[in-house]
Amino acid sequence: MKFTKMHGCANDYIYIDCTAKQPGNIPQLAVSLSDRHTGIGGDGIVLICKSDIADFKMRMFNADGSEGAMCGNAIRCVGKYVYDRKLTAKTRLNIETLSGVKQLDLSVSDGRVESVTVNMGKPVIRGKGETEPISGVRYCYTDISMGNPHCVIFIKDVLNFDVAGVGRRIENMTHLFPDRTNVEFAEIIDSRTLRMRVWERGSGETMACGTGACACVAAAIEQGKCQAGTPVTVFLKGGSLEITLKSEIFMTGPAEFVFDGEIEI
Repeated sequence: MKFTKMHGCANDYIYIDCTAKQPGNIPQLAVSLSDRHTGIGGDGIVLICKSDIADFKMRMFNADGSEGAMCGNAIRCVGKYVYDRKLTAKTRLNIETLSGVKQLDLSVSDGRVESVTVNMGKPVIRGKGETEPISGVRYCYTDISMGNPHCVIFIKDVLNFDVAGVGRRIENMTHLFPDRTNVEFAEIIDSRTLRMRVWERGSGETMACGTGACACVAAAIEQGKCQAGTPVTVFLKGGSLEITLKSEIFMTGPAEFVFDGEIEI
């Protein structure tokens, strides 16, 4: 099977062109290929498929084999893949996902996509609350849907925070989040700048999360920490994204090719 390794802000996935043929047993394939010791290594796999309602369809599977509804960093790479590989000549694309059809605008230089702006739709604030105690601390959170679930927590000194220890616990608080949740820990630098780390449902801490960055900005605006209509830069472990909330939320960021390969399955 041929594959391509790509990343958006170091959120890395294994991309498989399924426009002609799709592999079997995809959840198990995601687990085996994502293993960084015995497989290719990545945060999961992404299938690029034909669509009856859009230009292409994206299916994303986490490293534990669970299927995700949407991934902001992955969808930018899908846009780069289909344009750079000449599967399309369009610079404005509609991509079908489990969370709906997303519109992509590709920024092209010398025939290659350098960055992508994605209309991520409207963030839905589903509620606020406190977690159960973790080492004696209850964390105030905002529950937001970006087509997938996010629990946004504002803290200080996010660089030194125990993301793995706390994030794992919150992800699995199914009495609060029945489908489990992605957990974002964000630090307000100023009204136009956030710093974020993320514990992703099914993958653990990753270098970046596009939907998570959107959720953090939406929560910050709702709490009066940032302003709607003003671009907000979100610094992640793997790079930065620009997020702007208008009537809908727009994400701009890079998409990077790493290498092509072939593996027996």
